[in-house]
Amino acid sequence: MENRLHMLIAKMKELERELAEEIQKKEEEYYYKIFGKKVTFEEWIAHEQKALIQKIIPFLRSSTWPIILSAPVIWAVLPAMLFLDLMFALYQAVCFPVYGIPKVKRGEYIIFDRRVLAYLNIIEKINCQYCAYTNGLIAYVQEIAGRTEQYWCPIKHARKMTNLHSRYIKFLAYGDGVGYREKIEIVRRDFDELE
Repeated sequence: MENRLHMLIAKMKELERELAEEIQKKEEEYYYKIFGKKVTFEEWIAHEQKALIQKIIPFLRSSTWPIILSAPVIWAVLPAMLFLDLMFALYQAVCFPVYGIPKVKRGEYIIFDRRVLAYLNIIEKINCQYCAYTNGLIAYVQEIAGRTEQYWCPIKHARKMTNLHSRYIKFLAYGDGVGYREKIEIVRRDFDELE
C-alpha cells in the first residue's frame, strides 16, 4: 500500500512538472520572456495589449451593484492577511531554526507579476495584486504549517483529505504505532530535497 502511494505521488509530481512545462510554452505564444523575477513583453505586443484596456467608467458601469457593494467585504480581509503574513514570518524565523526545519521562501509563493499586463486597467491590476497576495499567502502558510506538522505530528489521516500539502507523502501510516515509534525521528529530519 505504501509503495503504491509513493508511486501515485511520483506520478502527480511528474504531471505537475509537465503542467509547468506546458504553461511555460505560453511564453512563446504570447511573446513574453521571464528574466529572473521580471516579465517583459515584446514591444509590439505590449502596444496591442494597451488597446484592450477597458476604461474605468465603462468598467464600473459593466459591474452590477451587488459586485460593487461586496468589494469592501473582500478588501476587509486584507488586514487579517497582513497580520497572518507577519505572524507566520515571525513564527518560522523563531521556530524553524530550533527544530532544524528549512525555512519556506515567501517569494516562491507570493508572486506579483500581473501588474505588467498592459490590457488590465488600474482596478483590475489592483484586484489581481490582491488575489496574488492572498492566494500566495495561503499557499505559503500551508507550506509552513505542513513542515511544522511533519516535525510534530507526521501521521496520515484515516479519512480522505481534499487537499494534501507537499509534506504529506512523508507522513507515517495512520494506526501504525510501531512504525511511528521507529521512524518518527527520521521523518522529522527528512527535508533533504528542500536544501
